[in-house]
Amino acid sequence: MSSNRSASSARRSVEQRSAVVLLYLRHLPRWAPMIVFAALLVAGLAVPGPVGAAALCLVAAFLAWLGYLSWPRLAGAGRLGRVAAVALLLALAAFQASR
Repeated sequence: MSSNRSASSARRSVEQRSAVVLLYLRHLPRWAPMIVFAALLVAGLAVPGPVGAAALCLVAAFLAWLGYLSWPRLAGAGRLGRVAAVALLLALAAFQASR
């Protein structure tokens, strides 16, 4: 039972630290995070090599972070979609790194 307590305290810690970043993102203009996200995605797909792979890894990390925060509220299909999106981005990053 102590592992559940430590897991929930770890989750609370991540959620508290994430709240600062989420509040910062909320105070930005609504279009700014979307533009940065889209630019990283396009750059990751367009630029071969480590630079493109790094851009795709940043996008994957952002999606994984949001997925972790929303995980308890997601149903099976939502969880599968989050995992599939992150896995696809990481596979594309590996492909870009090898080009």
